[in-house]
Amino acid sequence: MPAKKKTNLFDNIRKKRARIKAGSGERMKRAGEKGRPTNKTLKKAAAGAKKKRSYKGKK
Repeated sequence: MPAKKKTNLFDNIRKKRARIKAGSGERMKRAGEKGRPTNKTLKKAAAGAKKKRSYKGKK
């Protein structure tokens, strides 16, 4: 059985933006509304994300 990819905060945000763009009638929560991630939560999620590596070609 293939392992399921664990979804994270940013995956969920991207999915919701796509649904909104498709015309679902939803909207993003405003600052301070219940259920919206706080700045602390966003920073924690960003810190846990893998950083992209830049690969430089060998000469």
